[in-house]
Amino acid sequence: MHSRGQHPRRRSSDDGYSTEAVAVTATLVVLALGALALISETVLDWAGSITLG
Repeated sequence: MHSRGQHPRRRSSDDGYSTEAVAVTATLVVLALGALALISETVLDWAGSITLG
């Protein structure tokens, strides 16, 4: 039993926020790495096509 003025720990609406934030961050990192791979491949192909004379 709880004494007056004390309440049992209630679940807040933000429970699981950190898990959601980690999932969103991981998704953004994967998308960024994919974009970086595509861009670097394009740049390397372009650089390889340059002739220096």
